[in-house]
Amino acid sequence: MYSTKQKVSDAAATAKEHVDILKAKAEEKAEKAVARTKEEKEIAHERRKAKEAEAKMHMHEAKAEHAAEKLHGKHLHHHGPAAGTYGHHQPLGTAIPPTGVAAPTYPLGGHPPGWTAQK
Repeated sequence: MYSTKQKVSDAAATAKEHVDILKAKAEEKAEKAVARTKEEKEIAHERRKAKEAEAKMHMHEAKAEHAAEKLHGKHLHHHGPAAGTYGHHQPLGTAIPPTGVAAPTYPLGGHPPGWTAQK
C-alpha cells in the first residue's frame, strides 16, 4: 500500500512530467514555425519526442526513488542486534549441536534421504 508521502511525491513527479511534455510541445511548435524545410520540421518533431521520453524517464526514476525511500524507511524500524537475527536465534543450519550428539547428515528442515510420503 502506498504511503501518503509516496502518493504526493508520485503525483508531483507526474505533474512535472506533464509540464515538461507541454514545454516540449510548445518548443516544437515554435521550432516548426521558424523551420523552412520539411527536414527541419521533422527534426523539431524528433526533438519533442526525445524530450517527452526524457520527461517520462525522469518521472519513472523519481517514482522508483520514492518507493526505495519508503522501503528503506520500513527497514530502519527493525530493532534487534543485527538484521536477520531476532534476539537469540541463529540462522538456519548454523546451530552447533551439543557435545556427544551426532549432527544429522540430511539438510536441516527437510526429510532424510530415502524418505517417501505414504499414500
